[in-house]
Amino acid sequence: MNDDKHYHDSVFSGDPRWVQEPIIVAAVVPEGPIAPTAPPRVMRRRIWLPVGLFAGTCISTFLAGSHVYDVLFSVGLATGAAIQLVGGVVLDYWQTGLVYGLSVMTILVCHEAGHFLQTRRYGVYASLPFFLPWPVPPIGTLGAVILMDSRAGDRKALFDIGISGPLAGLVPTLIFCVLGIWSAEPRFLPPHGSHGWQFGEPLLFKFLEWLKFGSLADGYTIQIGPMGFAGWVGLLITSLNLLPIGQLDGGHILYGLLRRRAHAVATFLLLAAIVAVVATGCYEWTLMLFLLVLMGPKHPPTANDNVPLGAWRTVLGWLTLAFIFVGFTPRPIIF
Repeated sequence: MNDDKHYHDSVFSGDPRWVQEPIIVAAVVPEGPIAPTAPPRVMRRRIWLPVGLFAGTCISTFLAGSHVYDVLFSVGLATGAAIQLVGGVVLDYWQTGLVYGLSVMTILVCHEAGHFLQTRRYGVYASLPFFLPWPVPPIGTLGAVILMDSRAGDRKALFDIGISGPLAGLVPTLIFCVLGIWSAEPRFLPPHGSHGWQFGEPLLFKFLEWLKFGSLADGYTIQIGPMGFAGWVGLLITSLNLLPIGQLDGGHILYGLLRRRAHAVATFLLLAAIVAVVATGCYEWTLMLFLLVLMGPKHPPTANDNVPLGAWRTVLGWLTLAFIFVGFTPRPIIF
């Protein structure tokens, strides 16, 4: 794999490849007349594949949202102040799927639009977003990916393209988290009354819960609907994309901040993540680690690494990377 030709926007993505129409040039004959030159073919974006994948992801998130409530789901059940997803007794399954699907797709579209609009701003060619459907509860999607050549822009362009996606996606994510928790209600959770999936609570989710309900008594939980759960999914996707490794969004940001010094930091973080997974037994991260190793921790250079970022971009970059500490949970899904 040539990492320089890939823009991995999501750790849930596979390994789609850079697609480019061939450019035809004429050969130059040393003696005699010059061979006729065929006009170059213009590099075109794929249209129908991204559109088809977008439609498929809309369907898969709807299906996941409509069937995810067939069983009881709880967030942070082991903490005592758990969050339980409200079941089909409140909304019909199709309504639940519609609300969840629209909320998740809004987050993904905002995230990808942040990247794509910045590539247009800086004149860096990029593909249309490839949304990745996964019609399996509870999430229903593997995220999305945009392909570009990260060497086409300079240091500032790379930084702006990388950071704009997470920031744009965080806007609806935080709105859905707040609306979901503010519309939730406390409920007593009987002992040994839960089954199905359990979802870990990131610090930001706990903080919003505390603002609304304070400290819940032992045995109580709060019920959240599909919009609140979509906000939880947005926190997970954003946090994973901000890991400062390789060509994830966080890798772009870190390279913009540290340039070639980012290679050592990313390599250390990847090795530390592998050790942590083995030491804690969190083997659900094995696939993600495999993708990160396959992608490689190093980031290719830009067209001009010497372009200064400026003070406010530097501060914003470090603050955005720090979001991992409040939006990430080590055990997001436990069955």
